[in-house]
Amino acid sequence: MRKAEPHALLEAAQDTIAEDFGATGVDLLMADYAMTILQPVCTLPHTDEPIPVNSSAPGRAFGSQQPYAETDHHASQVTVHLPVSVRGDRLGVLTVRLPAERHTSQSSQELQEVAEILGHAIIVAERDTDLYLQARRAGRLTLAAEMQWQLLPGRSCERAEYEIGAQLEPAYAIYGDNFDWSTTEDHLTLTVTNGMGEGIEASLLTNLAINALRNARRGGLSLADQAYMADQAVFGHYRGNACLSTLLLRFDLTTGETEIVDAGSPKMWLLRQGRTEEIELDAQLPLGMFEDTHYTTQRFQVQPGDRLLFVSDGVYDVASSAGERYSEKALARAILGTRLLPPSQVPRAILQELAGHRAPATAADDAMVICLDWHGRP
Repeated sequence: MRKAEPHALLEAAQDTIAEDFGATGVDLLMADYAMTILQPVCTLPHTDEPIPVNSSAPGRAFGSQQPYAETDHHASQVTVHLPVSVRGDRLGVLTVRLPAERHTSQSSQELQEVAEILGHAIIVAERDTDLYLQARRAGRLTLAAEMQWQLLPGRSCERAEYEIGAQLEPAYAIYGDNFDWSTTEDHLTLTVTNGMGEGIEASLLTNLAINALRNARRGGLSLADQAYMADQAVFGHYRGNACLSTLLLRFDLTTGETEIVDAGSPKMWLLRQGRTEEIELDAQLPLGMFEDTHYTTQRFQVQPGDRLLFVSDGVYDVASSAGERYSEKALARAILGTRLLPPSQVPRAILQELAGHRAPATAADDAMVICLDWHGRP
């Protein structure tokens, strides 16, 4: 696969798996942007009939992130579905059809390793081909959504100290909501952004702010100075006519001590020992509202077993067709109701409940949910 052309990774995997395992068929299914279907990577237009995540065997492997096998006794054949992911970021599923006698615990383990290698190869190949990005699309993205998705680090991430899952909706027409994360040996930096406006203007504003924050972070600046530099970049361009609500967090992976800069409307919720509460933070001015705004950090201590939820105003301000707001009580119930799900599945579950509250009305704003499980460092 390392020698294969970027667009030919599946063919390389098919040839190798057929030769080494006697496979009679190999398919690659990519998760779409909404994380509701799996789409086959094949010939033009780079996909085939989609497979639902919630009611299919490949979806079972995708959700559990564990191999799942189906046995066809009449054909003496086993179909193995293997999750394709990179450091917790779920990309899709590799489906392999084998003669039953070739399916063993060892072959299953080896095939899972092939799926992991394929996932890493896809991430690298996406720099040079659109094939896998096209296969993720159940429909056409708006230009604003295209710009926003290209900004994201991924939709989930795992390390020994933490697990993160995040999702944006509507996935094919998002505006200004965004998230970003970066990790070092001892720290995790997480940024939650709720931009103003719609369409291209909202996306351009978010692009400017996110890249300004990354530039400051990569320059080694403190969290408060990262906010200050991004604030100056946004104000310098928009002169106060546009601003950006942002929540910045920096976690110490050893101690759990967390620095926070609250510069706007994204909310932070804590689930600890079965109880939920909204964490009240010291609100400061959104990025870009005024010239030369200085920001200060506050402290928060996360503990092993904590779950943190971050939501944009597109979640807690959404109204039903009858005008009833999705209240804080409803959000607290949703957080409790999803407590047994892994972080990668929590945002989708909460956003689905939100869609049920809103139906049949269409979304007036984009919505974002981020779930962080804190394990801590032994």
